[in-house]
Amino acid sequence: MKEAIFEFKYKVYNSINELPQEQQWLLQEARDVTGQAYAPYSNFQVGAVAKLVNGELVAGSNQENASFPVGLCAERVLLAAASSVFPKIPIETMAISYKSDSQKSDHPISPCGICRQSLQEFESRVGHPVQLILGGMEGPVYVIDSASRLLPLAFTSEELK
Repeated sequence: MKEAIFEFKYKVYNSINELPQEQQWLLQEARDVTGQAYAPYSNFQVGAVAKLVNGELVAGSNQENASFPVGLCAERVLLAAASSVFPKIPIETMAISYKSDSQKSDHPISPCGICRQSLQEFESRVGHPVQLILGGMEGPVYVIDSASRLLPLAFTSEELK
């Protein structure tokens, strides 16, 4: 038997103010997009904004439904919009933020498992990493060089060949 360790490095900033200016702007846009979320059941609004390699911007917010499995996360809304409007164009950076009526938005949150899988497959499909900027309305910010880092031992299209 052999043990293996998975780990990755990411950057932790104390606040949005420590980020480079373009990343500050993108995270602030994601914060603003939380206001477009439809989250009447959870009251947990998530916004995502991406800059594509061609310079275009795409946004998404979570969209809930009374039939809970039907809801969509902000990240997948954004991926669907980007893939529809700009097919095969890689995403350079995606910023994700949130706010809630019942808790403080003072730390980064990470994409859920379905979104991690979707981000990993998007990266694989376009052959380009998606840098993630994760932050709440205040507090620390994480910058991760590739969304795939969040899904070690991923199930990929290679397993289906």
